[in-house]
Amino acid sequence: MLLRPPAVPLINIDPYFSVWSDADRLYDRDTVHWTGHTNAILGIVTVDGISYRFMGSEASCRCPALTQTALDVGALSTYYTFEGAGIILRAVFTSPLLLDDLDLMSRPVTYLDLSAESSDGSRHKVSARIMVSEQLCLDHAGQSPVTVERLESGNIVSMKMGNSVQNVLGHQGDDIRIDWGYVYLSAEGASAGSEVRDGMTYIYSEAPLDTPALFSFAYDDIRSIEYFGRQLPAWWRRSGMTIREAIEAAHAEYRSVYSRCRAFSERMFIDAVYAGGEKYAELLLLAFRQAVNAHKLVAGEDGEVLFISKECYSNGCAATVDVSYPSIPVFLLYNPELVRGMMRPIYRYASSPEWPYDFAPHDAGRYPKVNGQVYGGNKLEKQMPVEECGNMLIMEAAVAIALRDVSFAASHMDMLEKWVKHLINNGYDPANQLCTDDFAGHLAHNCNLSLKAIMGIESMAILCRMSGREEDAEHYDRIARDMAKSWLERAANGDGSYRLAFDKPGSFSMKYNIVWDKLFGTNIMPPEFYRSEVDSYRAKTLPYGLPLDNREAYTKADWLVWTATLAYDRATFEDMIAPLWNMYNYTPSRVPMTDWYWAHTGLHKAYNSKKGVPDRYGSSEIIEKSFRNRSVIGGLFIKLLEYSGKMRL
Repeated sequence: MLLRPPAVPLINIDPYFSVWSDADRLYDRDTVHWTGHTNAILGIVTVDGISYRFMGSEASCRCPALTQTALDVGALSTYYTFEGAGIILRAVFTSPLLLDDLDLMSRPVTYLDLSAESSDGSRHKVSARIMVSEQLCLDHAGQSPVTVERLESGNIVSMKMGNSVQNVLGHQGDDIRIDWGYVYLSAEGASAGSEVRDGMTYIYSEAPLDTPALFSFAYDDIRSIEYFGRQLPAWWRRSGMTIREAIEAAHAEYRSVYSRCRAFSERMFIDAVYAGGEKYAELLLLAFRQAVNAHKLVAGEDGEVLFISKECYSNGCAATVDVSYPSIPVFLLYNPELVRGMMRPIYRYASSPEWPYDFAPHDAGRYPKVNGQVYGGNKLEKQMPVEECGNMLIMEAAVAIALRDVSFAASHMDMLEKWVKHLINNGYDPANQLCTDDFAGHLAHNCNLSLKAIMGIESMAILCRMSGREEDAEHYDRIARDMAKSWLERAANGDGSYRLAFDKPGSFSMKYNIVWDKLFGTNIMPPEFYRSEVDSYRAKTLPYGLPLDNREAYTKADWLVWTATLAYDRATFEDMIAPLWNMYNYTPSRVPMTDWYWAHTGLHKAYNSKKGVPDRYGSSEIIEKSFRNRSVIGGLFIKLLEYSGKMRL
């Protein structure tokens, strides 16, 4: 990979068990949780009796470092190479998030495969020690005393550590970390124990490297999601499997699992190169684990798939419709059932007496508690009526097409009928309301939001046609096409470009919502619309991408790729993608892929900022909160989804 990741994925299981390196070299700084809080994992290799670090800061390890000579990131594995003291050390982190195998994907185990070889022709005695801090099982170090236990199962030695105060599912929110359950560090044929360093407890495992050594990091969260009052375990536990059984299975299957992960990554990269070029393919390699690990997979009361997103570093909402909507391309490609798993909580809540409106809700809770919408206090002025109705209808059509199965939509048709009626009555010229880009504030007469309504209505036509309801399909199709014809007249600037709002001549915005017309092949919009609109973006593009609209210089990575997918040829797509690649490659904002950033500076967008105080990046504003590690980065896969042909009717 030529791209320098702004943050490197190491452990990527779910919103709580998620560890990254935010440095160019693994030993420059301690590893962190995606929120930026330290989740220190230390790596020390001893060569002929002298210790060197390869993971963790000098302050934590207090020994010299080997020299990092290579870093590569695949879809499911991260590869490091270090040299020094007469050896070459290779470290491979693998989180097997294979979406076609939900048991494996849900299993909360990440591997670290370590191997060493001589670089000077001499024989060396080499061993490795991996250390995991208490920070991984507490919201913050020192929150409570931790308990430690040593366990053995056959050849596998594990160290278990957890909060002495087990308040399972005891809190909800955004910038918080798990403080219940237990972290496990395991290795085969290793010595293991615990120690206190600088007042903080670490568990460790140490193994010789005369042959490759396999370590694993696992987390047993006991219960994962509170779902309308019921505490649900993770998917992998639904049949009674214990964490020790999961760890044993993970170690026994490592070679075959790793081979599958590598094959998946290589295939995805090749397909993405054909779809959108090498820079695009590298963006997808970096995005994949993040898109998946911003969710938690659990089984519902009847064994159904529930795939709960966390709206990371924006407000912590769970099962958010307008977070699911941009994320679905990656899941439509590799397992559309997960899209149904995103929608189930919304249907359940929207059908309850607690939801008073005729439009779709924004969310179903605040992670990890999915007990009903929290956004905006359910006040009408804080809702996104056209946005969420359009999202749900488009998602339904997309998953029905991907699976060639309309049964899921058919089971919710009464609700879909209500929502499409709302779009027909309110989507022609949307009133003053929020859309998914809520950080930009309310906007009336939103042209892009009207496009969402048009595609939502056309999605209903698709669902009706797939259900054999031809007369209804023609009815909705006619409405969508009439609205589109009017839209072209009312939104036109007169120079081939189209407005941000119907009443704002000369304005512009990304028209990302119409991308489904291109993917579905419904031809709602004529070819000249796509060509002239895309051509108009060239003069508006800044060094790190096209701004979201004319109001600010910020942009959104997911919408940028959706907008680029409107392009009429691959060369134009690649031209529009190159600034996004440059942003991730050069940004000094060292966080997991942000989706909201300044297109003129490449810095991630500040949220709730304090003015006048310099931050660690030298920006003019302190970054308290910024979008990062969000599942919406799955939206980058939309060009690959188009290339796959899975969305064609």
